[in-house]
Amino acid sequence: MSEAETEEAAGDAPKKGWFTRLREGLSKSSRRLVEGIGSLFTKRRLDDATLEELEELLITADLGVETAMTLTANLAKEKFNKEVTGDEVRAAFATDIAEILEPVAKPLDPVGHKPFVVLMVGVNGSGKTTTIGKLAHQWRRDGKSVLLAAGDTFRAAAIEQLRVWGERAKVRVIEKPHGSDAAALAFDALAEAKASGADILAIDTAGRLQNKTQLMDELAKVVRVIRKQDETAPHATVLVLDGTVGQNAHAQVKAFKEMVDVTGLVVTKLDGSARGGVVVALAKSVGLPVHAVGVGEGADDLRPFDPKAFANSLMGIE
Repeated sequence: MSEAETEEAAGDAPKKGWFTRLREGLSKSSRRLVEGIGSLFTKRRLDDATLEELEELLITADLGVETAMTLTANLAKEKFNKEVTGDEVRAAFATDIAEILEPVAKPLDPVGHKPFVVLMVGVNGSGKTTTIGKLAHQWRRDGKSVLLAAGDTFRAAAIEQLRVWGERAKVRVIEKPHGSDAAALAFDALAEAKASGADILAIDTAGRLQNKTQLMDELAKVVRVIRKQDETAPHATVLVLDGTVGQNAHAQVKAFKEMVDVTGLVVTKLDGSARGGVVVALAKSVGLPVHAVGVGEGADDLRPFDPKAFANSLMGIE
């Protein structure tokens, strides 16, 4: 049984399984698609006009133009000029979406280096600091020793937030006073991680994208400074995206890829979004690994990305 199908261990068991939470979390996104497809296919043949309307529906649900064209073209190959039901369309789309997502579904696997340095990037409000806390909780549960670095020194709230998550996960947080040099903090945190024999060091960073030049300089300095101790670090640079921003996620990926070598994505807040289709659009257009998706506030509401479960949930399939 896969992790996505199992409940958490006794004592930390959520009331609902992960598939249920994922499906409920994506309900805003799936409702638009289920209702839209259902209204199109009431005793209707699949003709050019219907395909055009379907394509438009998929685009408005943030799946992207390229994905919409692929899905409708595949459907036309099999069903053109035939009577087709909404259920058949959703099932076909779910299969194709899972195939698009399969190549990018790669869990974040912090092995091969000790300490394994994870640099977490993303705009303020994306859920970056919370994601670090959730990952720390999961890594600790997996028996890893973890150190966190509160590198978003610009925001006192981010330091406090990471401290709270550190306490929950029983993980030490390296911090400096508000306004301190982020690169110096990262350097000290890596030295401490090495000295203490930590398996993983996760570094939070600032996310002030409106001042891109300043942020670019700061992130470049953080990378430069930690490489003085370990020229292979960071071993993963994870961009955290807020699932509610829809197509704006593409602009964020582009901006951060210009600043740092982004190696993978985490998409958060899908439970508050009607724009979950953007995950598919990103898989199609960007091709970066999607490590995990989040559908809630709890530590266990962030899980490794499961393409089939996501595709079925997006299409409202039980």
